Order: sequence, then C-alpha cells, then structure tokens
Amino acid sequence: MSTLLMRLSSPLQSWGADDKFDRRGTMREPTKSGVAGLLAAALGRRRDDGLGDIASLRFGVRIDQPGQLVRDYHTVSRGAGKSSYVTERYYLSDAVFLAGVEGDDAFIRALDAALRVPAFPLYLGRRSCPPEGRLALGVRRAPLEKALREEPWQACKWYRKRVAGSARLTLVLENKTLENKTIEAFLRRDFPLSFDQEHRKYALRYLDDQANAVNVNDENYSASSSGSDRGIEQSQEQSHEQSQEQSQEQSQKHGHEHDPMSELEG
Repeated sequence: MSTLLMRLSSPLQSWGADDKFDRRGTMREPTKSGVAGLLAAALGRRRDDGLGDIASLRFGVRIDQPGQLVRDYHTVSRGAGKSSYVTERYYLSDAVFLAGVEGDDAFIRALDAALRVPAFPLYLGRRSCPPEGRLALGVRRAPLEKALREEPWQACKWYRKRVAGSARLTLVLENKTLENKTIEAFLRRDFPLSFDQEHRKYALRYLDDQANAVNVNDENYSASSSGSDRGIEQSQEQSHEQSQEQSQEQSQKHGHEHDPMSELEG
C-alpha cells in the first residue's frame, strides 16, 4: 500500500457535508466527498462517471493550521415587488491541511500524476476556492497514518511565528473496519456514491478523531529563538550607545563641544 499526500491550502475553502438550500456550512477539515471530487476532476471524470475506485481509498486528514470560520451573507433580488432571497455560506479562512489517500501503488501514482497536470480546474470544496501553492506532495511508501504523522509541518510561516514554533496537531482518520475504534469516533455522511446532478448520493462512514496526536516543532520560530533575537537587538543598541558616549568623551578631551546636529550633516 502507498499513500498520496496533498497540501490543501487557500485563502478560503469550504467542505460541506449534507447541507442543502439556504444555509451551506463547512466542516472544520476536508471531507472525503470533497477530496474525491478533486481527484475525479484531476483525472478528467464527468459527474456521471463511476467513483468506486476513488471512494474505496482510505482517507485521512491532519489539521496543520486551523482556519477561522467566516460567513458570506448573500441577498438575491427576485424582481420588483418581491422580497430578496437570502442565503448564508460559510468558509474556512487561512486554513492548511495535510490530506492523504491510501491504496494500490499503481492507482496512487496515477492520481499523483493527475494532480500535477489536472484535466479540469481544481478547487477546495467550492469553485470559488482554488488551491494555492503546491498541491501534490508526492507518494509515500507507508500506511496512511504513518505518512500523516511523519510528514513535515505544512503551516504558513506567519502561523508558526504566532504559535511560537510548536503545536499539537489533530488527526482525523477513516476507520473502515471499526477495529480499535476510539471513544472520539463519529459518523459522517460524506462517503461519495454518485456525483450525478440528478441523483447525488452519499453514505455514512466512521471517523476517528485523534486530538493532539502529533507534536511538531520549528526551532526557527521557537520562543527561545525569539528571545535570543531580542537579546541580540538589545546588545546592538547598547553597543551603539556606548560608541556614542566614547565619541562625546573624545570630543570633550580635544576641547570641542559636541553638536547633536552634526550627526545629521553629510
């Protein structure tokens, strides 16, 4: 078995599950149906094409950078004399996820190649959410959970700085056999059976939610590193002040009065 890893990042992304009509929500992490649709688009499949091979892949997500929930409030005019039609759509802002699918090596490598040269445009949950940066991270010859645990942290630099270079990441893994099911396991209706617009169909699947499952550290943004940087800056300021004092003393020895404006001349 091999695992294909993907970095899912965008200014906005939205992963709905079983939402209808006026209110379209989003899960806190990518859904299997959403990522299956992304893979199907990369392969060039139509909505009425089969999904069995993609749906059978084991799916998992690591939350590297939790997003902020934002609401998009819509009003659509129905014409003169009629009230406006109101809808609400929710998105995740500035989120970064490490997603993986596990399966037969040949098919996994075909998916990796398709993501690099996709047949159709790709988006993260909705068409208004194209991915940014590198999407396909490559194939790992490892089981899904091992690959997700060992891959380097994918969070943005500004977020690493905000959390002082360390975090405890959550894993959300598909549990097909229900073996070793944790107390945090739950059901979600996002197993894709059909994307046909006339008859979309999804089934339930079990997921294991493992909070604080992976510890990550980046020494470049650690608290100790920040402290040493401030120490260097303070040392440089002290050295500059000392050199100014020495210069003033030398001027006074030669009988010259120190003129503060002279530092601005030239």
